[in-house]
Amino acid sequence: MPRHDFRSPRLYVDAPLSQGASVVLDRDQANYLGNVLRLSSGAGVLAFNGRDGEWQAEIAGRKRPETLTIVGQTRPQDRLGDVTYVFAPLKHARLDYVVQKAVEMGAAVLQPVITRHTQVSRLNRERMTANVIEAAEQCGILSLAAVAAPIPLARYLGERDARRLLVFCDEAAEIADPVATLNGARAGATGIDVLIGPEGGFAEEERELLLRQPHTLRLCLGPRILRADTAGVAALALVQATLGDWAGPG
Repeated sequence: MPRHDFRSPRLYVDAPLSQGASVVLDRDQANYLGNVLRLSSGAGVLAFNGRDGEWQAEIAGRKRPETLTIVGQTRPQDRLGDVTYVFAPLKHARLDYVVQKAVEMGAAVLQPVITRHTQVSRLNRERMTANVIEAAEQCGILSLAAVAAPIPLARYLGERDARRLLVFCDEAAEIADPVATLNGARAGATGIDVLIGPEGGFAEEERELLLRQPHTLRLCLGPRILRADTAGVAALALVQATLGDWAGPG
């Protein structure tokens, strides 16, 4: 695996990347490179677009950064594991945190679901996407997680692929070893959906509906009640360590 360069600034650009290509910077990108990072013409950055890998690029421009000249590829494009993070939306800064951490943990899709006790029903998907990009820029991630529109929990359950493993994190479940529980579900899954409920927990009829779903694993996250944003990080860490890309190839 190519070594990551953690010293050079990384920039997401929505443009094709290839050797010798020139990418026009938008105003925010030019301001970030020129006024925030204090970089000028000739300085090097790393550019990625979620499709063509990571590339060494050189800033060009007279008075301020205007374009990037693509020099050479530093890492080929990769693919995220087939993990969907399904969650009841939270408010403002805590939602930003959830999105950023889910990206860092390797989620490929972020799917908000509306439950009975969900506190937030309207989301700013542009802000969520901006948080996905920021997390990817800062953490050396090449592929961008997709941000889905929020849908009711019942609709999500009715439309999801039943062949996928649904890891349903339930504060009402009996305390058991979560690693052993997940290891017992290794065979047969075509993908993994990790579901975290709202701060008020699932309503009883929602819990009953979840427990009727095929290929569902009810998971306890320990003896303490976790905040929803903390539970998301804990659940994704457990899933990645046992069934995901933390466990290594194969």
